[in-house]
Amino acid sequence: MKIPSTYNLKPAFQRLLMPVLKALHRAGISPNALTWLAIAWSAVLGWMFVKGFANPDWYFVIPLGLLLRMVLNALDGMMARQYALTSTSGAYLNELGDVVSDALVMWPLALLPGVHAGWVGGLLWLAALNEMTGVLGGWLAGERRYEGPMGKSDRTLVWGLFCLLLGAGVEVTTWVEPAIALVMICLVLSTFIRIRKALRP
Repeated sequence: MKIPSTYNLKPAFQRLLMPVLKALHRAGISPNALTWLAIAWSAVLGWMFVKGFANPDWYFVIPLGLLLRMVLNALDGMMARQYALTSTSGAYLNELGDVVSDALVMWPLALLPGVHAGWVGGLLWLAALNEMTGVLGGWLAGERRYEGPMGKSDRTLVWGLFCLLLGAGVEVTTWVEPAIALVMICLVLSTFIRIRKALRP
């Protein structure tokens, strides 16, 4: 049974981005530059989350910022493949950049009242493990694994919805840690699915 995931929308999303990709290539923008921009933008999104403590209107901006981050994440790989610009250094930067970007975006969750930093640390560790399991699938079985639930695009959607709730003034302190636990369970499940798919393609 195929588990639903926002990753299944990737082909349609990439088709929409083709005009942007061509324009960036004509402008001489490299895949690595897009990856670095995505990392820097993730730091800005983390800063926005902290600013939201004083002004919740910032939380309504974050989902749009997350969409831009997803665009940048898609464009760097698309450009590398479309224009034969792949490189070992680019592959390292792309994969490590995703992990660093996740941490930059979500670490301020530990600053919310009622949220223990250990929950956020565990969440980020499992997210990194999940991504590295996908990378190992490419190394060991010849195909990068992206199965969900709670892959990168799924986590982005959940984070965006959470920010909208914060912006709307919804009280989250009573259920945010159980919600983190649920996301962590999904990440563990996703990691095992990726390992199984890599071992039995």
